[in-house]
Amino acid sequence: MDTTRNILSVSEALCHLIVMMLTLGQGVRSMPVPTDVPMCTASETAQYRLTFTGKWTQAAFPKQYPVYRPPAQWSNIIGVTHSSDYHIWQRNEFASNGVREFAEKGEAWTLMKEVEAAGERIQSVYGILSAPAVVGGTGQTCTEFEVFARHSYLSFIVRIVPSPDWFVGVDSFDLCDGDHWKENVSLELFPYDAGTDSGFTFSSPNFETIPQDRITQITSSFPSHPANSFFYPRLKHLPPIAKITLTKVKKTNQIITLPVEPTQSNQLPTGNEIEDKLINTPLDCEVSVWSPWGLCKGKCGDSGVQHRTRYILMHPANNGAACPLLEEERKCFPDNCL
Repeated sequence: MDTTRNILSVSEALCHLIVMMLTLGQGVRSMPVPTDVPMCTASETAQYRLTFTGKWTQAAFPKQYPVYRPPAQWSNIIGVTHSSDYHIWQRNEFASNGVREFAEKGEAWTLMKEVEAAGERIQSVYGILSAPAVVGGTGQTCTEFEVFARHSYLSFIVRIVPSPDWFVGVDSFDLCDGDHWKENVSLELFPYDAGTDSGFTFSSPNFETIPQDRITQITSSFPSHPANSFFYPRLKHLPPIAKITLTKVKKTNQIITLPVEPTQSNQLPTGNEIEDKLINTPLDCEVSVWSPWGLCKGKCGDSGVQHRTRYILMHPANNGAACPLLEEERKCFPDNCL
């Protein structure tokens, strides 16, 4: 029920913002674009199809993989086309309140207001795009959008569900290359931490980060805490958890209505995507610390035996290191023997 409500809220917010974006700008003077970035000189607008593919499998990410309440899945895609002087989010910078709410709860109202304010203030945002959620760690969803030379950059964000404040996305990818538009682009996506919640695992309870941290990329060794759901010290790099493909499509006419109705498919990827699913990340067994030594059992005057135990915290997977012995014994002499 909460997921349905969030999806409806996002849709309502998007509709409101789309109307605003299509009408604003007539009475607002645009600000100059920074001159230290390459200028797009393409004479015509371009239309693209964005396809998001989830690659979050239990084989690739076996540690604490969420299988229920809720299972692994992806939120709606929220994105914008914009000029170089705008960022919906940036690595190593602080997340806005809108990004915080979206990364933590999947709520988009504040983020939409921030986009609206940027469009009204400096006309740095041309339009928004969205695509439905993917109900599963794997699956696809897609949408179409338009760009033109003044606003040739694409940014978007997708929440990892469940998670404390983790997401994937792209910041300011330029679809223009000099005087022409790029035809086909494929980008692998990796997890980011919004820096607003201090949870280590997918199902961690809400634990606000005070003071707020900057947005950082999560890697196989960072954060370097064994409880972290993405902590795989045997790996140099995490496998990509998702990917997007951007394909330039032919315009059927000169008038394009935004947004194009998004489509979705939660079927498992096919073709080359199947090869990606063959990734098997080894997960080593993790055990607890030893318990204290138990009582020394034996006859007075003779040596006895005492035991200590430990238990399994994480079972191995995908040919990871097997669990060590869970019980030890040693010789001892009984205390308080009369």
